[in-house]
Amino acid sequence: MENKDNSSNFIKTIMQEDLRSGKHNDIITRFPPEPNGYLHIGHAKSIALNFGLADEFKGKTNLRFDDTNPLKEDQEYVDAIKEDVKWLGFDWDGLHFASDYFEEMYERAIVLIRKGLAYVEDLSIDEIREYRGTLTEPGKESPSRSRSVEENLELFEQMKEGRFGNGEKVLRAKIDMSSGNMNMRDPVLYRISHTTHHNTGDQWCIYPMYAFAHPLEDAIEGVTHSICTTEFEEQRPLYNWVVENTDMPVQPQQIEFGRLNLTNTVMSKRKLKQLVDENVVDGWDDPRLPTISGLRRRGFTPEAIREFIYETGVSKGNGAVDVQMLEHYIREDLKLKAPRTMSVIRPLKVVITNYPEGESEMLEAEINPENPEMGTRQIPFSREIYIEQEDFMEDPPKKYHRLYPGNEVRLKHAYFIKCEDFVKDEEGNVVELHCTYDPETKSGSGFTGRKVKGTIHWVDANDSKPAEFRLYDSLILDLEDEEELEGAEEKTFMDLVNPNSLEVLQGFVESNMNDVKAQDKFQFFRHGYFNVDPKHTTEEKPVFNRIVSLKSSFKFKK
Repeated sequence: MENKDNSSNFIKTIMQEDLRSGKHNDIITRFPPEPNGYLHIGHAKSIALNFGLADEFKGKTNLRFDDTNPLKEDQEYVDAIKEDVKWLGFDWDGLHFASDYFEEMYERAIVLIRKGLAYVEDLSIDEIREYRGTLTEPGKESPSRSRSVEENLELFEQMKEGRFGNGEKVLRAKIDMSSGNMNMRDPVLYRISHTTHHNTGDQWCIYPMYAFAHPLEDAIEGVTHSICTTEFEEQRPLYNWVVENTDMPVQPQQIEFGRLNLTNTVMSKRKLKQLVDENVVDGWDDPRLPTISGLRRRGFTPEAIREFIYETGVSKGNGAVDVQMLEHYIREDLKLKAPRTMSVIRPLKVVITNYPEGESEMLEAEINPENPEMGTRQIPFSREIYIEQEDFMEDPPKKYHRLYPGNEVRLKHAYFIKCEDFVKDEEGNVVELHCTYDPETKSGSGFTGRKVKGTIHWVDANDSKPAEFRLYDSLILDLEDEEELEGAEEKTFMDLVNPNSLEVLQGFVESNMNDVKAQDKFQFFRHGYFNVDPKHTTEEKPVFNRIVSLKSSFKFKK
């Protein structure tokens, strides 16, 4: 798709200079997710950046799955990631898997061993960690480090043949145990895992570590610019070392940018998976999650997400963006698209005592007053209607302009009604209002005889459709930045889960909603923008997820 982000950024500047100087004739980028979970809004920024920049320079972008850990990966994640990238509006030039290159990676590891730059390690993972040292103290060299090239070649071949169990041996790079960069202290390159791989089956029982495989994948594919987030900056010397010392003909340039963080939002795949696995949420596509599938199910559009991402810009910083900024863009996108209609989510029955029994009429209303081209709709009206419970008070405070005994309001698109009486149940709850209407006050008739201060919405009780409404609040409380959780002993991640993040209500919508389809979007008068839930909607009862409320306190600055 066409990239609409016309702003400049430091990555674009680097690419422009590389093309101008002749360093590269074409731009090749890649989006390289690990298939161990679903994508989230942070990944959407990386997707838009990689695909968008390549498109702008008429280059190519590969979708590549870094599937080097079969213990955590699954075909379900592969399929979901492909769907999300397509839904966001992007398409890949090449579809690749790290597992496609396992044979070449193995041969490149052999190159390191022959050069004396890799060795088979006997120490356990805990011992390797102990030998590694600290940020202030250098590491110790392993006894295995002095093995001969021949012995290492033989042992590595035996690892490949499955002669050792999980954890018995690993292959390590021989770099510098006193390096100030912990990643360079003889990192592990291969480990043993007798696990079936989603793509290669049982062909392999040794798997490359991400830090070894990732730079090789970029080099194999001829990637010119490896765009990643800043947490990988300290890995860059290792990535370069791997490519240089395995004699790869191409050296990709890694460029880091600040990842996208949202306030009150967790985007760690490990934490998101915990929420899913412990059934705190309704799967990876729960509308409370920042996953792309969750945002889609809630009702966000790809257009709104892309505009939000472009507006956040590209920098080295990792600051958190107010989640209300994302909500601003979905309101902007839907205000001209979404049909207006009425729903009652906490119903209170109203009997209009002077309206003829057994009769009804059709009233006309605009579908979207901000977009007149969408036309009008017909709304049934009869003696019995539903209004919101909050639109009546028996003993109201001052400046309350809705219904109370003796007060008159306008029904949206209909008539003035006046509250004459009400009925309570045995527990003292108001369950029914008795009102009268004034036929002369019909909406659109030009009536100017008197004015009322309040306008409320309603649905016809005899010709409406039962519906379920799901209202969402932040899933995570008191969290400005996800980094606050790191190392916090007194407060665990699960302690921050909001027990009131979902409210489910049963109510009614206008009868013109009989034929709604999954992912249809509407603006319900006073309640906000809603999306038809694709997972739980039935023919008998649609389920509506609230995308956002109508207004926000967020102050957007252009």
